[in-house]
Amino acid sequence: MLEPCVNQAAGLQSLALQQVPRLIAVTSHGQQQGELPLLWGLCTSWVEMGLSVIVLDGHATETVDNPGLAQLLSNPLNRPAEDASPMSWSVMPATQGLTSLSVHGFLTRSVAELFKAYAVVLVYADADCLAQLLRGCALAPLVVVPPSQTASITAYRALKQLLVNGRLQPTVANIVVDSNTMMPTPSSSPANNVMNCASNHLGYRARALNITASAQADRSQNDINRLAMQLLESAIRLEHQPMGRVH
Repeated sequence: MLEPCVNQAAGLQSLALQQVPRLIAVTSHGQQQGELPLLWGLCTSWVEMGLSVIVLDGHATETVDNPGLAQLLSNPLNRPAEDASPMSWSVMPATQGLTSLSVHGFLTRSVAELFKAYAVVLVYADADCLAQLLRGCALAPLVVVPPSQTASITAYRALKQLLVNGRLQPTVANIVVDSNTMMPTPSSSPANNVMNCASNHLGYRARALNITASAQADRSQNDINRLAMQLLESAIRLEHQPMGRVH
């Protein structure tokens, strides 16, 4: 549970966020066993703060039977109702729609209008999609690095693509195994490997946020709640944004 002072801040944040949707991005890099639990935990945390959330899933393709972002873009009148419950979150198939927006522009007032019923718009897609979709904006996509040795390679490739091709400044979510559990501990930290490679080869010092993977649900959720607040603070308004450069 969040501490009382954080709950009060979250309530105030809720009032402000509901006026303009805020955009957050989580990068997929083939490690969904680590990405998805954290993503769902973040959504749950925001809902508990009183924020309505929609996830644009770049891995789910829109169809006639399962419409999503592509259909919404072609018929904006079908956008979510403005009186949608703030205590909810939903997932929208978005593969085709995100591809279209990467060409025509995502950070526009017309797109913001589509999601004005929500406080948080979370895009979950691979690094190639996010690099094209959000190129040069101030958003810091989250790259989740689970405690698996194979995660180092895929996470570094994703981070490099976001930084070089997208001119974005990604943040690393380091999934740390709780030493008090019986879970196996890897010989080295994949997240440290990713950050060292980024520093040595790309000249980029990635910001790392630790999330404890613990058998004690409260301990893990506390870390997720803190990350959820930090992501809100670094989120950008979903409207027209001036493009910047990576320094």
